[in-house]
Amino acid sequence: MDNTTTSIADFASALSFEQIPPHVAHAAKQRLVDSLACAIGGYNCDAARIGRRIATAAQPGPYCGRVLGFGEWTAAENAAFINTAMIRYLDFNDTVHGGHPSDALGGILAVAPAMKKSGKQVLTALIVAYEVIVRLAIATRFRELGWDQGFAIGVGSAAAHGNLLGLPSQAIANAVAIAAINVPLRAARAGNLSIWKGAATALACRDGVFAAELAAEGMTGPEATFEGRHGLFEQITGKFTLEPLTDNFLTPKVGMKFWPVENTAQASVWAALELRKRLAVEDISRIDIATSWAAWHEIGSEPAKWDPRNRETADHSLPYIFASALVDGTISVETFEASKYLAPELRPIMAKIQVREDPEITKINPGIVKTVVTATDRSGRKESVEVVNPRGHAKNLMDDDDTNAKFLNLTEPAFGKARATQALEALWSLDTADDVAATFKLLDL
Repeated sequence: MDNTTTSIADFASALSFEQIPPHVAHAAKQRLVDSLACAIGGYNCDAARIGRRIATAAQPGPYCGRVLGFGEWTAAENAAFINTAMIRYLDFNDTVHGGHPSDALGGILAVAPAMKKSGKQVLTALIVAYEVIVRLAIATRFRELGWDQGFAIGVGSAAAHGNLLGLPSQAIANAVAIAAINVPLRAARAGNLSIWKGAATALACRDGVFAAELAAEGMTGPEATFEGRHGLFEQITGKFTLEPLTDNFLTPKVGMKFWPVENTAQASVWAALELRKRLAVEDISRIDIATSWAAWHEIGSEPAKWDPRNRETADHSLPYIFASALVDGTISVETFEASKYLAPELRPIMAKIQVREDPEITKINPGIVKTVVTATDRSGRKESVEVVNPRGHAKNLMDDDDTNAKFLNLTEPAFGKARATQALEALWSLDTADDVAATFKLLDL
């Protein structure tokens, strides 16, 4: 196997909970709480319902998985797809530049109860996934190259599932090589978006889980998926070297979203909330949003973003998100109901919004996230708002209180306050659980 594949496999096979510093384990629990909040908030999404309709029943076992919230048993890869679709649906789950590491959790959360894994084993597998995914996102720069984040999710899922299964390095290397063959197009996130926007990485997670199962049974993968002939280096990225997996844990640096919108829009929400304090909405004649290339390209460069016709496009529409925050004074899950994004009264405000790339902002992104909004009123007076590293960014992380509030806000409608609080307490104590099945059962609807 090539060096990239081997380094990932060696790390995934060797990592144990005892090697993980306490602050990293805590960060893993915080992101698990955040991800499960998103999953329960999105349990009834179309992608999960479709996945459940085609999943077949199965008995608990090493290649079986449990569907979050419903307690149904099916093939592990099917459960992985459904679980990740739930986590991803609200576009509220954690993030790094170029993807969402928690998209890889669907398989871990499916298989761990079937295999009676401990909380420590679940958290270790989570950290394997995150460490691999974050490094691949940094090294490949897939977003800028026009390819999708599912590549890192598939590879990270394969590595994490191999760790959970206790596979040796060679078997995990085969799983990683198999998963890395599948390079997804970013067309899933362009134009008028479809349900697939929230399900593309669910498929990648499913494929990573299946790759690990195949490898566990003796399937071999290509020997040089990354570095060899027709491999990733040659075809897409050019040569890169992953930041060493054993030197520095990056999981605590994974950001979490304060608002349920595409990550590059977080700063714009805060800007809109500040702007509405300074100018009456009805007095504004023009709004100029200067942001990074990534934000402009993803959520402010296509005509469809000025006329969202479904939820998936609305939460990736900077004009809609900004106008909603400006008018309502907040952004919530309800912002993306059809009655809101189809409301005709917001369209005139959206028409006043111009989104442009500021090359100076692009230069400092993603290490520093910055958005500058300048609004002009009818008299010609201008108001400018600048937001740098909004709440949830790696340099302005959400704390446990933020995370707990988000969990309760998303789960209380389904569970009620008492059971939502019980589930939250159990998740924060996950590292003491000898078998996570009872903990995850608290999340059944």
